[in-house]
Amino acid sequence: MNRDLEGKTIIVTGGGSGIGRAAALAFSVAGARVVVADIVDAAGEETVSAIRRASGDAIFAATNVADEKQVEALVAAALSKYGRLDGAFNNAGLSQTNVLLHELTAEQWRRIQSVNYDGVFFCMKHEIRAMLQTGGGSIVNTSSTLGRVAVRSAADYCGSKGGVLGVTKGAAVDYGDMHIRVNAILPGAVDTPMVQALVSDPQFAHLIEQLRASHPLGRIGVPEEIAAAAVWLLSDKASFVTGAELAVDGGFLAI
Repeated sequence: MNRDLEGKTIIVTGGGSGIGRAAALAFSVAGARVVVADIVDAAGEETVSAIRRASGDAIFAATNVADEKQVEALVAAALSKYGRLDGAFNNAGLSQTNVLLHELTAEQWRRIQSVNYDGVFFCMKHEIRAMLQTGGGSIVNTSSTLGRVAVRSAADYCGSKGGVLGVTKGAAVDYGDMHIRVNAILPGAVDTPMVQALVSDPQFAHLIEQLRASHPLGRIGVPEEIAAAAVWLLSDKASFVTGAELAVDGGFLAI
């Protein structure tokens, strides 16, 4: 069994479902102590229960990443329970509103940015403070292929995920000599509740086949494939990797 995260304490935001849940489970299998954060208590608690049923070590912290005080409390909970923070997977996010920019309300815009962009900033700010106390760490942020390219009716989402790439690179430069690595994962289309909710709308139901066709591998991904990439980036095997954009996208960006 691969134990690349043995003894590390790792936070996972959005850990109650989809990529976040798969990552939390994968981190535990790899030997980490996992702090599962989610805005939905029942979902986050179920992830923790699944980890514990497999003899892993995990706690849940109810967290809305758009609220800096809650993020600060999340990091404090990790330090209180485990005494240190070695890694973080800042993964919580919202999907696009599917509204053209000129029809988008300020409230809709702020909602996406507050979670997808501000939330990553708040998490990194407090995670880095904790990591500086113990000599370093590793942070992985979930961006998207849509942080690099665009599709219709997703300017709000593309903007937020492009911002994640910028702050990831900036932090990698700022904290490299302090032994903190910061990288981003760019998932392609992945079979998650977020994607299923999108294609369940009759207006967008045809998109699932288009999504498959837009990936050279001829399919969409599964959460476990993104989780495996996050395990590697958080592990010491990626010790010379920082400021990177790792596309886990079935070749989507190669087209």
